[in-house]
Amino acid sequence: MLITLARSVILYLLLIFTVRLMGKRQIGQLQPGELVITILISEIAVIPMQDNDLPMAHSVLALLLLAAFEIIMSAVALKSSKIRRLLQGNSVIIIKDGVLDQKQLKKLRYTIDDLLEALRQKNVFDISEVQYAIAETDGTLSILLKPEKRTVTIENAKLKPTDDAFKSVLVADGEILNAELESIGMTKTQLKAMLNGKGLSVKNILLLETDKNGNTNIIEKEKN
Repeated sequence: MLITLARSVILYLLLIFTVRLMGKRQIGQLQPGELVITILISEIAVIPMQDNDLPMAHSVLALLLLAAFEIIMSAVALKSSKIRRLLQGNSVIIIKDGVLDQKQLKKLRYTIDDLLEALRQKNVFDISEVQYAIAETDGTLSILLKPEKRTVTIENAKLKPTDDAFKSVLVADGEILNAELESIGMTKTQLKAMLNGKGLSVKNILLLETDKNGNTNIIEKEKN
């Protein structure tokens, strides 16, 4: 029992490390090669969890080799457009100016039901409203509506926009986030001085966020 638990923990940590090593793509954004590697890694990880007689070293080596292979192929794809097209394919226009390209639809083995469902998920219910619909290499559908069907923007309406600056989280659950602190050009000393002026300390802060305009939001931890 303890051996199974220990092996499971080790493999779990190794899988987390391997996935982080390969990058941060979401499951819906995986390219075909990345999806294959992900499936293989999950299958290999399960085997030593189910059979304690199998050496862990074999699975660890296989996982690291697959991760290394994916990293190498990603690096090669960055350098070569031909390799990139071979591994990932090309984006394909399936609707242009409200007209459906049935030949491309057949090449992609995309049924009309698949297309209509994808359009509905983008809140589009009429093909004639679409200027461009592009099937991306990761299986998603990108849509550009015709000008008269697009949502009005501030620029279109010729309005003067207000600058709602993005807030950076400087303290989370009593810990200073150094990267966020550096991004706004503030030092720990300045942060602590600001908190001292308010009679607060870092360890008592649940959330502290601020923007480039100096607007700060502070949430203190509740006292038990």
